[in-house]
Amino acid sequence: MRVIVLGAGLLGVTSAYYLQQRGHDVTVIDRQATPGAETSFANGGQISVSHAEPWANPSAPLKVLQWLGQEDAPLLFRVRADLRQWLWGLQFLRNCTPARTRHNIQQIVRLGTYSRAALQQLRRDTGIEYDQRTQGILHFYTNQKEFDGALGPAEQMRQLGCERQVISADEAVRIEPALAHIRPQLAGATFTAEDESGDANLFVRALAALCAQAGVQFRMGEHITALRAVAGAIDHVEVTTAEGRFERVRGDAYVLAMGSYSPLLAQPLGVSLPIYPAKGYSVTMPVKDATMAHQVSLTDDEFKLVFSRYTSEQGDRLRIAGTAELNGYGRDLNMARCEAIVHRVERLFPGAGDTGQAQFWTGLRPATPSNVPLIGRTTLDNLFLNTGHGTLGWTHSCGSGKALADIVSGRVPDVDFDFTGTKGQRQPRLQPAT
Repeated sequence: MRVIVLGAGLLGVTSAYYLQQRGHDVTVIDRQATPGAETSFANGGQISVSHAEPWANPSAPLKVLQWLGQEDAPLLFRVRADLRQWLWGLQFLRNCTPARTRHNIQQIVRLGTYSRAALQQLRRDTGIEYDQRTQGILHFYTNQKEFDGALGPAEQMRQLGCERQVISADEAVRIEPALAHIRPQLAGATFTAEDESGDANLFVRALAALCAQAGVQFRMGEHITALRAVAGAIDHVEVTTAEGRFERVRGDAYVLAMGSYSPLLAQPLGVSLPIYPAKGYSVTMPVKDATMAHQVSLTDDEFKLVFSRYTSEQGDRLRIAGTAELNGYGRDLNMARCEAIVHRVERLFPGAGDTGQAQFWTGLRPATPSNVPLIGRTTLDNLFLNTGHGTLGWTHSCGSGKALADIVSGRVPDVDFDFTGTKGQRQPRLQPAT
């Protein structure tokens, strides 16, 4: 079949890779000049199956209320006259029950474990390089209440096959000596040896190059303006080319992988997607003092920050990312939030990074109220979803792309996950358009 993939971020490119592997003729369309230029550009860099506790959990409502109006809060819900924001917020609250939290952790861990294995297999198959590190991920806590609250979810993750081990503060410092500076403040930690880190932008551009070599067509710099349906199926995509021409692009199947912009294209078709943009921040800075800089990828759960380190021809760099601001589609930098990240880094690892050369970035993460992404079939026969991955797009990208390619091909994916429109049943194989 001819499959049109809408979006050239992590989810679009991994979908294209696995669809091509299944023998499909694939075209990818994106408004940017290069793949991975938006949300995939400067994310936190973690392949973090252990980061499976959703934002919506029993402790979240009180925290959100406490953080209202705090410009540097880890999660800032900036109230707007926006019906979509309010509806999303109500669904978020419904997902804060213990039962829903346990169910959502189950879904996130299953997909994450599957996806991490898919990435590792892809790396073996292709030899792809992206500043990857396979040293695990360490979650550390400087607040006893936060640490105590992490023990239950960590136990559930272990039961699901994610070996997130609870360790002492001393063991945390042994694994990552850069934490020695804050040893007196450490309440405890968890460590997942199988987790990884790497530069998502390097990965997606390298994978796109492999896809192009295999015959995938990339139509970059083209704005997707509408999807048009006829008789319960997508008939064509309307695009404006880089030269300003209007065109209709037709295929047999269509994959919507446009992150936070997915619901804007789907809504006119009668497909309502519970996705709202969560503006995330990242800071990238050169390593200044290697003895103070971390080697292992870290997660600071109290402040909702992740720490990765890249060593490549571009130099030795620190990437710190996190926080979320629900405030529509604007991407303006809020310097109070940027400075809060830098302040936390300096407090944890003083002198490790060159803050004078810090580069700030924001990206719109496509968040669902449950943190569980939307992957699978829609009510339109030939429209499929691979979107809504929130903070875990990098972690879930390969598994989501592989599973989506199976669903489009009429196969049942090899992961127990609540795919949209499938209910666990084998899907009929689409026939090529005539």
